[in-house]
Amino acid sequence: MVRTLVLMGLRGSGKSTVGRHIAAWGGRTFIDLDSRTAEVLGGSSVREVWDRHGEAAFRRAEAEALAAALQTSGAIIALGGGTPTAPGAAELLRRERDAGRADVIYLDATAATLRERIRLADNGNRPSLTGADPLEEVEGVLASRDGLYRSLASRIVRTDGRTPEEVAAEIE
Repeated sequence: MVRTLVLMGLRGSGKSTVGRHIAAWGGRTFIDLDSRTAEVLGGSSVREVWDRHGEAAFRRAEAEALAAALQTSGAIIALGGGTPTAPGAAELLRRERDAGRADVIYLDATAATLRERIRLADNGNRPSLTGADPLEEVEGVLASRDGLYRSLASRIVRTDGRTPEEVAAEIE
């Protein structure tokens, strides 16, 4: 059995980019959970469904999308940054990890690295999580989620100063 690989971290950590590399190299299915969550809510982007339905509905849909994605054995799943905070999601990730069906990899980066990546990739498609500018909220969001990410991780991979290909190669 090929384990499902779950990539977790804040926005800007490289989950989708790294995940696509690993999936392409291994001929595995890649699932971007943000896209799946937007689809569950009948929209085309996180920003659209977040604005239309609100955070609580988004998080419920995110947990639903995660449960469905985990049914694809051997997939590479890039979580949304907040997926582990969705109702029941952390328990689901722990169960899959502890049963040996999934490896949960925390793509860890400093706040400075995350801010720079977000600034460079900003397409306006991500909502603010705290009401502040997304670049200004990074430290607070990182501080609030880091402990949860660490508790769920099978492995922690530092991404600062590394290309997505280098991070993907380490994970593989």
